[in-house]
Amino acid sequence: MIKWYAVYTKPRHEKKAEELLKNKGIETFLPLVKRVRQWKDRKKKVELPLFNGYLFVHIDYKYRFDILGTHGIVKIINFKGIPAVVPDWQIQSLKQMLEHPELVQLEEYMKLGELVRVSDGPFKDLIGTVKQIRGEDRLIITIEGIMQTVSVEVDRSNLIKIKKD
Repeated sequence: MIKWYAVYTKPRHEKKAEELLKNKGIETFLPLVKRVRQWKDRKKKVELPLFNGYLFVHIDYKYRFDILGTHGIVKIINFKGIPAVVPDWQIQSLKQMLEHPELVQLEEYMKLGELVRVSDGPFKDLIGTVKQIRGEDRLIITIEGIMQTVSVEVDRSNLIKIKKD
């Protein structure tokens, strides 16, 4: 069964590893954001990975050795020997958030709390948790497998609590 997995790369090898995986016909997702970087003599906008050292692959786990044999790939993330599957909705949520990269910011890792769905606006139908930072409500998407969290600003009136079954 094809699922999303988080892959750990060598430092600053995310883009090259993704390119090599794509050349093998493997579906990947490398979330990138544009940031201004300052050097001594100039400033420049550069595209950087949202999660340093991580990218995502959409594979049947039995083909994992195609991934592990790729230059720049260190390992597939797992916990206690069990591969960490990243749910499709988290990948979709990240992709939708990155349509507005100026609103995305990396957050300190946190455990998931109560789930909510955004009912209106540019992030309609995103699922995540809510956190208040400096007086603004932010929708939090936590990728448990790599212990990373991102957020976007949302209007609390557009949030609907998801009932647990």
